[in-house]
Amino acid sequence: MSATPVRFASVDALRGLTVAAMLLVNTPGDWSHVYAPLLHAEWHGVTPTDLVFPFFLFIVGVSIALGVVPRMEAGVERKVLVRAVLWRATKIVALGMALHLLAFWLLDRPQFRPWGVLQRIGICFAAGGMIALYLKPRAQWAAVVTTLLGYWALLAPWGYAPFEHLPARVDTALSGHWLYQWDPATGRGQDPEGLLSTLPAIATTLLGVRAGEALRAGAVKSLAVAGVLAVALGLGWAPSFPLNKALWTSSYVLFTTGCATLALAACHLLVDRHGWPPLGRRFGINAIAAYVGAAVMTYVLLGMGWMGPIYQAGFAGWMTPRFGPYVPSLAFALAFVGVWWLIVRLMDRQGWYLKV
Repeated sequence: MSATPVRFASVDALRGLTVAAMLLVNTPGDWSHVYAPLLHAEWHGVTPTDLVFPFFLFIVGVSIALGVVPRMEAGVERKVLVRAVLWRATKIVALGMALHLLAFWLLDRPQFRPWGVLQRIGICFAAGGMIALYLKPRAQWAAVVTTLLGYWALLAPWGYAPFEHLPARVDTALSGHWLYQWDPATGRGQDPEGLLSTLPAIATTLLGVRAGEALRAGAVKSLAVAGVLAVALGLGWAPSFPLNKALWTSSYVLFTTGCATLALAACHLLVDRHGWPPLGRRFGINAIAAYVGAAVMTYVLLGMGWMGPIYQAGFAGWMTPRFGPYVPSLAFALAFVGVWWLIVRLMDRQGWYLKV
């Protein structure tokens, strides 16, 4: 096992495909006409879209195993790595807050939302990095098991109905009407990236750390077996603890992490061992630039009132009479991803990489 940071083209490719999927599902031309697989499950259940965010957090954990841990093994002082991890996590969280502030300003939203995707990524990176630096593998596994079982024990007495579950109650007490969803009639809200549901998301990241260690060791068969086992455990747990992204349930952690582990094993075999082109690599090496840049572009276009006219003129106006309303909505999302592929391709050719 290498004691220096390792870069696998397969990991860059998988990260990039995940970012591209994020842009695809976040930017339809018309939210009223989106194919079902490109929408989140209404509550319980999993669609392909519900795999995207856990895949990214899983890859965050893989990156910790490939970048942070080898530096410690190579002799870099732990306190130096701790500062680096916490500083990077802080910047990611601050970037997420800045994005939400921009949306609050440009889109005239009724309140500022403190929680979000980048905020959760930053918190999970910090927690995953600290645990990887201070705990041995057996203790990391114990942390995962304890978190998943403990989260189940916490939520079970309250049930899993919308706005009634424990994470919603905790988030309402902490953030009130600043949450992603708020019901003024009941005075309750909920947020898919809230505080309590971040605990099992950290478990997702830790499972990524363990998968990254297996990748470093070349144990691709172990990855495949672990992926199948995690999917089976998640599905087996689902009848009593439903698959649910908004709650980030423990069954959801196992199922989605199993899928991500199988995807990582497949990418490693195809790209690293058999020489397939690393599709998505350019998105992967500039993941933050693509995600943040796409969000800023979306907010600006919406805030300036240009998004609707662009969609009507370029897509819906001539496509809808021929193909119906769903095709132009998807075509717009694909075009948006294509624009950002051109941008990250140019950045790669120029050697421009946004490091956070």
